[in-house]
Order: sequence, then structure tokens, then C-alpha cells
Amino acid sequence: MRRGLLKCSDLCFEKKIKCPHKGCKYWINYGDEQNCTLISIYVNGPMTLRQVGDRLGISFARVKQIESKALQKLKVLIGDTNLFF
Repeated sequence: MRRGLLKCSDLCFEKKIKCPHKGCKYWINYGDEQNCTLISIYVNGPMTLRQVGDRLGISFARVKQIESKALQKLKVLIGDTNLFF
């Protein structure tokens, strides 16, 4: 199994098939990388927000908005609104 991939994503990567598990927390609507964020990171490595926007066809500003909202949700989940990300 490839490092960083789960058994199911490793199988999708090896067979070059799209992930059928839409309920999976790693599933994304991006068929070029088998609909899996783990495969996307495995193939491309870390990306800047601008690179993410270019890949998904959205603006840097929109990616930044999504990132900010996700970080706010994380702060709420861990119960510390004074954290700085």
C-alpha cells in the first residue's frame, strides 16, 4: 500500500477508478483524481491556495473564504476561539 493512502484510495489509485463512496470524508467532486483528497495530495503534494483555486476553477478569494470558514469550524470543534491559525 502507498504511504498516505487508505486501502480503498490505494485500490482506486491502482485501478484508476473513481471512488464510489460519496459519504467518505475524503471524497471530493473532482474525477481527475478519482474523487479522493488523499489521492490528490499523493499525486500533487502540498499546494498553495492559488494552486487549489486553479485546479478547481475557482478564484483565490473563494478558496480563502472556504479556508477561513473551515478554520472557524475547527476552532469551535476544539472549543478554543482564542486560537490563531
